[in-house]
Amino acid sequence: MGEIEDAIERADREAFTREPPKTLKAQIGYLLKQMGSAKAVARELGVTADSVNRYRRGARKHARADVAAKIEDAVRTRWQPQVRKRRQRQAATTGGITVETRARFGYTAPVGTTDDGRFRRLTVHLPATYAQRLFDARDAGASEREMRGIVADGLKDVYFQDGGSRAMGLSDVEINDIDYLDLDF
Repeated sequence: MGEIEDAIERADREAFTREPPKTLKAQIGYLLKQMGSAKAVARELGVTADSVNRYRRGARKHARADVAAKIEDAVRTRWQPQVRKRRQRQAATTGGITVETRARFGYTAPVGTTDDGRFRRLTVHLPATYAQRLFDARDAGASEREMRGIVADGLKDVYFQDGGSRAMGLSDVEINDIDYLDLDF
């Protein structure tokens, strides 16, 4: 996973209205309800169906670290899908998305102006169209580079060109060397 996809995932987790199950037994119980059978859960986690049943009964209190991480991921990806979808739909239609980042920005500028890339710390609210493009790209399996391009386009339009009132000769803004990136919607 890249920085953009991780940021979307973190923003999705912040949308939870209730915390997901914490104990191993509760997590396995939730996965069994979602997936229907111990075999399906076992396939997802890479363990045997007997192990899943031992976790469910409480006969095994702790899973190996790698299996525990898989269980946690499986629960989080299935937890409150309607809440996440509603929040993404709102961001993509009316709310937009806020990008907070510290990264090196490079761009192509007209002759006589500086186009040296430099680190900038930005917090910029992008319109809903960019949120929609970003979610569509992620759902279509776009690469990290393509998703960075969408965010860079939004930052170019909103921050660098201020919606068309300045830096009109600026083109091809790129995000490089991301120190951190966070999204909120």
